[in-house]
Amino acid sequence: MADILIRRRGSMKAKLTNFSKYLSVLESNDELSDLQVLDLESRLSKFEKLYGEFDTLQTEIELLSDNPDDAHADRFKFEEMYHNLIATARKVITTEQGQRRQEQTSAGSVSGSEVTGGTRNLQPIMGQLPSSRSNLEFPFLNSSVDYAGPILIADRKGRGCKLVKSYICIFVCLAIKAVHLELVTDLTKEAYVAALKRFIARRGKPRSILSDNGTTFVGSDNQLRAFLQNSNLSYDVAQEGIEFNFVPAYSPHFNGVAEAAVRSTKHHLKRLLTLTHFTYEEMATCLTQIEAILNSRPLTPCSPDPLDFCALTPSHLLIGRSLTSVPHPQMTDSGNISRLERFQRVEYIKQHFWKRFNTEYIYLLQQKTKWSTTTGDIKVGSLVLVKDKALPPLCWLLGRVVQTYPGSDGVARVAELKTKKGTLRRAFNNICPLPLS
Repeated sequence: MADILIRRRGSMKAKLTNFSKYLSVLESNDELSDLQVLDLESRLSKFEKLYGEFDTLQTEIELLSDNPDDAHADRFKFEEMYHNLIATARKVITTEQGQRRQEQTSAGSVSGSEVTGGTRNLQPIMGQLPSSRSNLEFPFLNSSVDYAGPILIADRKGRGCKLVKSYICIFVCLAIKAVHLELVTDLTKEAYVAALKRFIARRGKPRSILSDNGTTFVGSDNQLRAFLQNSNLSYDVAQEGIEFNFVPAYSPHFNGVAEAAVRSTKHHLKRLLTLTHFTYEEMATCLTQIEAILNSRPLTPCSPDPLDFCALTPSHLLIGRSLTSVPHPQMTDSGNISRLERFQRVEYIKQHFWKRFNTEYIYLLQQKTKWSTTTGDIKVGSLVLVKDKALPPLCWLLGRVVQTYPGSDGVARVAELKTKKGTLRRAFNNICPLPLS
């Protein structure tokens, strides 16, 4: 047992050596390209997870070792080299980012007319892809939600029917972009909780849900938390709550996956709701068909192989085939194929789709087409203006930064501001720093 653990630890030490050689090559260059910086950031995010695996493995080795002092010495050597490599990698990234910020900020200061007429807001660099977007997990385990509408539906068929407002609750899987549509009759938290229950009954309970700061979502979060804490449920069941995450106000790009699903849903609805109004049952049927269409969209460009007619879609990862395709007839098993081999073939097909997802789709998500550089930074204590699209610049609130919230890559993109109307939390693209120096 101990020999197997020691061999696994040796493979982890080899990863340290390989990463050290990689950093040495980068440090020998006078200047790094954008592609090299992105590659280093991606490697660093994966390398940081190595210590957790080593700590668990080394603890088992120390418990089985006859000489604990030698085992602790191995831990010390590994940790020393690991932390040195982390510090070196972050230094390289910080140096490159600092040089680019200096080139951008050295262009000139902001004049007084620009503060009122052409206000400059900050735009940080695009962050790393979250683990919820790249990990191979169950569909809808990490989801995003948004509303579309309102749409008008008829309360009954025939003449004299009344039109009532309804809305579409859109759930999107953050990993594979699969879509789930639910028709709701109002924007109350009770209607959202009911739609969430229907979603969980069909897709399974998600671990986390990302949404904006709408009163419907925040109210349902408070209602579910109060129910789990105050009801007579057992302790184990009460701990299985859903983690609700809310994006900053007036920052829809933080929830861009759901916003894109809303746009795609409206694209199909506009072609249905042109000359007539549907009843609730008809609208629910149409939304189900639209859901199938959205889940049959290719995730990646079609293969150049002339024999590859199948593009990877979310439905392949949900049910193993396209939702809009005709089911294949059951084939008779040959006499020389055992049941185990048939099962292995089914398992191979499933793993094939996951492999294509990992190699094709995740690669496309890693490409950054914008926000490759930052336009500045905001520090605690800075005096800023809070952008408001409904007001002219001279009426914007004046605030002071009391706290910033850095992401997993160490870059802050959200700040907490103290204004005369209270404390606000805004993204950097809605904050305009005042040039006081």
